[in-house]
Parts: sequence; structure tokens; C-alpha cells
Amino acid sequence: MASVKKDDRLTRSQSFMCVGFAGFFSKTATSPLEVVKIKSQVGTFHCKSGFWQSFLLIYQNEGLRGFWKGNLASCLRLFPYTAVHLTTYRKIVHLHMDEVGFISQWRAILAGGLAGVAAALTTYPLEVAETRLIVQNCRQPTYIGVAHTLSKIYRSEGLLALYRGFSLTFLGAFPFSIGCYAVYMNLDKLWQEPPFRFTPLQNFINGCLTAAVAQTLSYPFETVKRKMQAQSARLPHLGGVDVHFSGMIDCFIQVVKNKGVLSLWNGLTANTIKIIPYFGLLFTCFEMCKQVCLYRNGYIVSPLSYRLAPGVDQSLGPYELEEAKRYLKNRNFGSGESSFGNRW
Repeated sequence: MASVKKDDRLTRSQSFMCVGFAGFFSKTATSPLEVVKIKSQVGTFHCKSGFWQSFLLIYQNEGLRGFWKGNLASCLRLFPYTAVHLTTYRKIVHLHMDEVGFISQWRAILAGGLAGVAAALTTYPLEVAETRLIVQNCRQPTYIGVAHTLSKIYRSEGLLALYRGFSLTFLGAFPFSIGCYAVYMNLDKLWQEPPFRFTPLQNFINGCLTAAVAQTLSYPFETVKRKMQAQSARLPHLGGVDVHFSGMIDCFIQVVKNKGVLSLWNGLTANTIKIIPYFGLLFTCFEMCKQVCLYRNGYIVSPLSYRLAPGVDQSLGPYELEEAKRYLKNRNFGSGESSFGNRW
């Protein structure tokens, strides 16, 4: 069994802000690896000579700016994606919790998968925009900025183009959830101790390992999805996609037929290498932001220290703690007035 844990000392808006800030920073820092991964998945010429050569070719053809193409669209997805994901996840989890607040790991992971699909549906047009911005040459752009990309795709290709390949997000959620479940079911065997004794380092390693296994299993679906997002008659060389196809199933067939089965995992090296810095920065930035919020709420003595504020009940929520402080302040103020009046 696994419990759904959250820090009740943060308000909902603070939790949302911490997740958003951490995601924004970690995505921006690892954007070069994301660009190489997506170009490899689509099959552009930059990535035909291997992983390291891809960086050189992108730099030669587009400069440093080329490594951060589409990053704004990716970051803009974070806030609505996080809001929808958290809201949907909480609703699904609460439906399956028992009377003491526990939920099985399998159901929690399945809830995460369904919440991810719901969040992806909401933000999918931004993902399409990200792919289009990455596959184009930023020195000879077809699209200029996120808003222009969305507007131009809608006007020239129609609304459905903004959701091209979305069914693969849903299909990929199943192997992703299976991968998560397989790792979580064997964590106690890996560390030879129960999950509640895991240290922060062990939890970090668990997160990286889970992401690596789950993303590897669902990777072929993402590869085909990226090809479908990138393919467009309005882009030079049809978006740089290395195969021509007429739909999702045909894309799978053409990739396997012309490039081989393993090409469905093109860009996996960049994706795997990205996991450790991405999660490391994500957790670090989240903790830093959380510390600032806890300090502002009055639970700790400094945003740079984990030392708890003396005399503060850590079980109280932020609004309850504020009410308690206001009550004590008013009571002390009243006592002071009474004492002052007695003197006179």
C-alpha cells in the first residue's frame, strides 16, 4: 500500500507555484537535450551522424539559439498541465482511497496516467507548436513565436492539426504506467528495505529509474507522435520527417519498413541522459521554492535552514497558523491595554 503524501503547510497556490517554477527552470536547463531528442525522433538531417555530432550540426546551422527553440512553448505548457494534472489526480485518487487515506500503488499509478492524459489533452496544441518550432531552422523560420505558430497551423491546416497524434499520448500511457508499476513493485527488493525507510537520495534514484524504464517502454509511441506533429506540407522537406506516411498505423509501418524497428527509439540516448539533470534540478528547485514558502508561512526560521520555528505547531495549515497568530496577537494586545489602564 502507498499513501498520497503532500505538505499541508503549503497553500494550494504555493504548491502550484513551486511545481511550476521547478519545472520551468529544469526544462530550460535541459532544453538542448530535448531539442536533440525531438530532432532524432522526427529524423531531421542533424541527427543522422550520431548523438554528439547532432550538437555540432545544430550549432553550425542555427547557433546557440537553436538549442532553446520551442522552450517557451514547453514552459508555457507547465502551468495549465500541472493545474489540470493535480486536480484530476486528486479527484481520481480520492475516489479510490480507503477510509484511512491509503491507495494501492497500482491504482495510484493508473490515476497518474489518466490525469496525465487529461492534462495532455488540455495542452496538446502547445506540444505541437513546440515540435514545429524545434524542427524548423530558426535562421529561416516558418513560424515566429508560439502564438504565431498556433495561429498559422490553425489557419492553414485546421483545428485537427493542433491535435494530430494525440491518440498516441493515450496509447503510450499504458506501457508508461506498466513501467512505473514494475519499478515500484520491486523497489523494496532493490534496496532490501521497506519504502517508508527510503532516504531522499534513494527516492531520487527511484524517480530517475522509474522515469527511465517507463519512458523507454512508451518511447515508440512518442516517436511516431512527434513525426505526426512535425509533418506538414507548409514546412520545407515536409518538416524534415525521414519517412512519408498517411496516418498513425502507416507511420509505424513505414518507420519499421524503411528504418528498422530500433529507429522507433531514436533519441533515447538524449532522453535518458536528460533524466538525471532534469529530475535533479526539478527536486532541488522545488525544495528551494518550498523552503521560501515555509519561511513566509512561519514554519521555519530561515529559507536556508530546515530548522523548525520554535513554538509553532507544524500540524496546522497555513491559514490555521495565521489565525492562531492573529488570536495570540490580539490577546496580548488586550492584556497590554488592561495592564496599562490598571496603572492609571
